[in-house]
Amino acid sequence: MLIDCEQCAMLDTSACDECVVTCLLGDGPVDLSDSQTEAIKNLADGGLVPRLRLVPAERRVS
Repeated sequence: MLIDCEQCAMLDTSACDECVVTCLLGDGPVDLSDSQTEAIKNLADGGLVPRLRLVPAERRVS
C-alpha cells in the first residue's frame, strides 16, 4: 500500500493529528507491504496506535 499524504483529502486537517502515518511514519510517501499494513491494523485495533485516516483525493488542488 502506497500512502502519500499529499494525495490525501484530509491533508492539513485535524485528521492528520490522529493518523498512524503522521504519528509513527512521518508525512509520507510511505510504501507498506501487506504484512506491515496488517500489523498496523492489528495495533490500531488494540488501541496501541491511531488508525490510518487516509482518504484518497481524486485530485488535490494546491
